[in-house]
Amino acid sequence: MELSFDVVELDATDHVETGDTAPEFTRPLVNHEYWEDTSLSALAEDGPVLLVFHPMDGDFPATYIWQEIRDRGWAESDVELVGLSISTPYEHQTFMREWKQFEQFQFFSDPANDVAERYGIVNDLDGMAGIEEPLPAVYLLDAELTVQWAWVAEECPDFPPYDAIERELDGI
Repeated sequence: MELSFDVVELDATDHVETGDTAPEFTRPLVNHEYWEDTSLSALAEDGPVLLVFHPMDGDFPATYIWQEIRDRGWAESDVELVGLSISTPYEHQTFMREWKQFEQFQFFSDPANDVAERYGIVNDLDGMAGIEEPLPAVYLLDAELTVQWAWVAEECPDFPPYDAIERELDGI
């Protein structure tokens, strides 16, 4: 397959891994109607959480990731499915409106990229001094925020191993 863009190998990171306790945070949680500050632990109270870090809304990889998640029907699984990016609440709502099928999802807004810093998955954007976003990453967390399964991108662009995630979700 011939790509019209370069694939770049990313530097290794010291990121949160399987067996670690996921760092707690509170950020605006956005759905298609409103947003409110919500903690990660509040989402986990009712069961497992699938936390999907993605590039800023509107970027090709973010759109592709959420289209694949939508097409696989993960919103109907027995986990709390939530995205996280540097996009503002307004950008998240625009993203959901532009892609009507994304209105079933909810997204944490973290414009300062502090959560990615805590998880060890910061990606400095080439050619954009002072601009960073999270690396694409997926964490399956239990009610105590213990990481049950983790994946972090090793190249750019890189996409989650959807089949492996699906096997994890089927095991819940």
